[in-house]
Amino acid sequence: MTTKMYKYIFKFILIAFVTITFTNCDNFLTFEEKGEPSMAVMWRTEADAYDAADGLYFWSTTEGIVGRGMMWYVNVSDDMVTGRSQSDAANLKNFQYGRRDNERNWPVMYQLIKKANDIINNVPDMDISQDVKNKVLGQAYFFRGWAYLWLAPYYGDNGENGGLPIVTEETPFDEMNQPRAPKVSDNYKMIISDFEKAASMLPLLKDWDKSQWGRPHKTAAWAHAAKAALYNAQYDASYYQKVVDYTDLVIPHHDLLDNYADVFKMENNFSPEYVYGWTGNEKDGSKLPGVMLENKGWGEYNGWGYFMPTKNLYDAFEPNDERRSVTILAPGDEFTFFGKDRLYYSTQSSSGMQFNKYMDPFRPVDAQGTTLNPSGNYMTTRLIIPLIRFSEVLLWKAEALIWQNKNGDEPLNRVRTRAGLNPITGATKADLKHERRVELAAEFTNRHLDLVRWGDAKEAYSKPLYGYKTVGVTDEDDRTAILSKTDVVEVWPARNFNPSINHVFPIPPSVIDASQGVIKQNKGY
Repeated sequence: MTTKMYKYIFKFILIAFVTITFTNCDNFLTFEEKGEPSMAVMWRTEADAYDAADGLYFWSTTEGIVGRGMMWYVNVSDDMVTGRSQSDAANLKNFQYGRRDNERNWPVMYQLIKKANDIINNVPDMDISQDVKNKVLGQAYFFRGWAYLWLAPYYGDNGENGGLPIVTEETPFDEMNQPRAPKVSDNYKMIISDFEKAASMLPLLKDWDKSQWGRPHKTAAWAHAAKAALYNAQYDASYYQKVVDYTDLVIPHHDLLDNYADVFKMENNFSPEYVYGWTGNEKDGSKLPGVMLENKGWGEYNGWGYFMPTKNLYDAFEPNDERRSVTILAPGDEFTFFGKDRLYYSTQSSSGMQFNKYMDPFRPVDAQGTTLNPSGNYMTTRLIIPLIRFSEVLLWKAEALIWQNKNGDEPLNRVRTRAGLNPITGATKADLKHERRVELAAEFTNRHLDLVRWGDAKEAYSKPLYGYKTVGVTDEDDRTAILSKTDVVEVWPARNFNPSINHVFPIPPSVIDASQGVIKQNKGY
């Protein structure tokens, strides 16, 4: 990308610089447009610093990020299929280039990096209190690391492709058009450093005013450092011990809820299990619950019907695993929708099933306008969409221990026994892989990335995906009648995953074009 093009883009970014109020949880995602920072943010007062920090959240209502954008990459796995016909999504799932929303993720993340760099450059020299500096800088380091961590596992490796372009607060303006880092490990090292700095500056969640809950905090930064270390451990096994070290910093401050189902209830948004997630309300935030709702919402609400579970995932649960019914609605299952008790069946979903984890906002009879957006075109809710839960932190520790040939039973069994299952003695890699799949399905942990880094993707994707087809059911039918009219069908054919190419996705062609060849496309695309 030429310097002239960068100047144009950055000017556009600055003009579009948006803020959210810093005082009220209900308004946490309610944006107000402000003028250019040359007028609105002069790097003089504490209010200017807070405005700059608030501008870091511009992506948090972006449809191509928090609505569907990030979930398209999770959708590649064997746990789900696109519930409606969508050619670009199909291309992506088949390891071809599919536009969908992945054109937006790269540029939006680099916009976020630019905003964070501006704060890191300017806030240290401001004549404001050290407490405000720490909170603002902590958020900047957190989101810079977060942006790189969102892109790195999808687009970078330590082989021929390399990592991502590294742009920091020290990068001269005329050198913004950086080539890719030699290795993605270079990115992970920087990401970990950013999260360490964020952790040193940010308060614990309990020490934020409750009106600010939803912002990054100390244990969220440590948890993200652990996640980055886990991704880097596939290239450098010494990082497994770093995973253990970071998770040990998180563990004393969090706990599991007694019941798995309670995790996904609005009343437990900031429970001890919460580490970090997308906060929303009935006006702003993530549309994901509505995106994953039955297409057309049984005529009562405009669900979009994307990202539906496979029978492969359903069958992965042990029969007495309490997590299965919390995670998946299968034909004949009971659920409540707008105050009405129903039996699930679908003539819309390509898999004949639906994810159940994000249904709590749809249960109240007066849900529209209270717990979810009154408009089915926006579908935001008061439910936090989890990005990291404490159970995943425990499973990271278990994985790191097991991969070091140490005993990971204790953290793994804390997760397993909560689901009503017997503990395991001498947990293996297969046990860990199973627990991650069933504990974290339909969350942004991304099973696809798990399969890739474990070397299991080729085998997993060589198998067809199955679902249910239900025909001739009416609302008057009981569970037995629904099941009698439901058959198992193939919903996605076996796929050919090439580990030397498909372990990363193609960089969006628009990014390649804008860089004028400085950023090189991933091998094979």
